[in-house]
Amino acid sequence: MRLRILIAQLNLLVGDLAGNRDKVLAALRTGRDEYGADLVVFPELTLTGYPPEDLLLRPELIARTEAALAEICAQTHGIALVIGYPRAALGRLYNAAGVIADGRILVEYAKQHLPNYSVFDEKRYFQAGGGPCTLDLKGVRIALTVCEDIWEEGPARQAAEAGASLLININ
Repeated sequence: MRLRILIAQLNLLVGDLAGNRDKVLAALRTGRDEYGADLVVFPELTLTGYPPEDLLLRPELIARTEAALAEICAQTHGIALVIGYPRAALGRLYNAAGVIADGRILVEYAKQHLPNYSVFDEKRYFQAGGGPCTLDLKGVRIALTVCEDIWEEGPARQAAEAGASLLININ
């Protein structure tokens, strides 16, 4: 089966959720309408920009992220997206990657290995995820990981054991 993937390398600004959302929507339309892509892959923490640092401590940032995700979901038809964003769940915050298609988030993955050295301080803001995330897209079993996860054996092994034939790592 053939799967056409477009990589969206965008200049995303930290804290500019509306501007970053608009860049995602433009890339979605370009990928679908001009390139006939099945999947567009965006960077880690696309919506907030990277690294959002202490902005993550502001509850309104999470609410604005949810609103931007809802707008993106509403316009995602005829194509799938892999996109990064902070996800609040059960009183915790995760550095997440989600697959959006047909107007909704199909699956979400929480980054497992959080860097905490040099300029990275992710353990201050995020909880680590704990398992693989896979889905089938046009007959291809895809797994997601986020940045640092690709440097550690665990997440890729989990993806392979879950039957993935393609691993997408956003960073």
